[in-house]
Amino acid sequence: MPNVVVVGAQWGDEGKGKIVDLLTQYADVVVRFQGGNNAGHTLVVGGEKTVLHLIPAGILHAGKVCVIGNGVVIDPEVLILEIDRLKQKGFLSDDGQLVVSLDAHVIMPWHKAIDLARERAMGEGKIGTTGRGIGPTYEDKVARRGVRVRDLLDEERLRRKVKDRVALAREELARLGAAADLDEAALVHRAAEQGRRIGRYASDASLWLYRAVKAGRSLLFEGAQGTLLDVDHGTYPFVTSSNTVAGNAVVGSGLGPRVVDYVLGISKAYSTRVGSGPYPTELKDETGERLRKIGNEFGATTGRPRRTGWLDAVALRFAVRVNGLDGLALTKLDVLTGFETVKIAVAYRIDGKVHEEMPGDPELQERAQPIYEELPGWSGKMEGLRTWDDLPARARGYVRRVEELCGVKVIGLSVGADRGETILVENPFKR
Repeated sequence: MPNVVVVGAQWGDEGKGKIVDLLTQYADVVVRFQGGNNAGHTLVVGGEKTVLHLIPAGILHAGKVCVIGNGVVIDPEVLILEIDRLKQKGFLSDDGQLVVSLDAHVIMPWHKAIDLARERAMGEGKIGTTGRGIGPTYEDKVARRGVRVRDLLDEERLRRKVKDRVALAREELARLGAAADLDEAALVHRAAEQGRRIGRYASDASLWLYRAVKAGRSLLFEGAQGTLLDVDHGTYPFVTSSNTVAGNAVVGSGLGPRVVDYVLGISKAYSTRVGSGPYPTELKDETGERLRKIGNEFGATTGRPRRTGWLDAVALRFAVRVNGLDGLALTKLDVLTGFETVKIAVAYRIDGKVHEEMPGDPELQERAQPIYEELPGWSGKMEGLRTWDDLPARARGYVRRVEELCGVKVIGLSVGADRGETILVENPFKR
């Protein structure tokens, strides 16, 4: 059975959850492989909205197993809250439907305190972090002093780890002028209790997935954030703290690279970005506000208004390259309905020179001026459309031009918020 990776091809918030939800019906297992609860997938099923931050979007399908891999950093409080809410809605049972890697690192209270204190101290130079403690947790992971899920299940080991780490956290918070009220005993008690709640789902996820592949089960890997927020390949330093590109799907789940058969990138039909950092096609005018209003561009996790702009084909070509994309899915195509003309950035002009590929230097990215190609817009409601041929001719022309500019086929289109308002031109699980 084929295994498919779904990743964001822009700056995150592309609508990956909706596409994962659609494709889950063809997979047996859905795997989250990086990031933390700074990501949010908003799903609308039967008019009811569900927002997920850690558990894969596939959990809304009965009979599918969802796995949180070792590459994810987990806030136990958030995970437990999601588990309880999903149980209340009848989406989650305790019969093996959720697997949490024992090796996933845990966001502790000091991580969140440090994250917020650092951002405040940076003033105007702030990164735009969500303050959820994601970055400091990944730092501890790399520094080999992190707390993992398995540590929550061994109270004596947990006590030792907390004691060693809290002393350093107090020092840093004091330097930043922030409160350093970290009670070791209370921290251990709380984390151990959370471990008891999570423990029934904790397992060697790498081994579990390996056996699933050997048994012929099909995997759907669900990425968080987007390509241009990748810590190595994104608009550094205005990035997240993990590798968001497709190559991390196997690293963050404990499998080898040969298990991946298809990589699907998700992009809005326009573009958005949250937080600071270069964004060449950003619109700070009435058109940008119109996109924000029609597209309801506010963060699922933070509620922050997103920056909006036209589609950036330069950035998409970059995403095609670093992810090895086999196809694209365009979401929110319906948001562009009613515009007299629509634009696509086909190149950048930087200091008088034309660039058709994204420069690696962030200072050049900041100075990039988009070179636009203008296409005719279209009108009419799109929410009820279900096939490629149903789309307005000009909308089809827009999609074909995106394919030409990016070099990959658009295999999926979202024309509304609900689960059913998606056109699947080609199914990556049935190639």
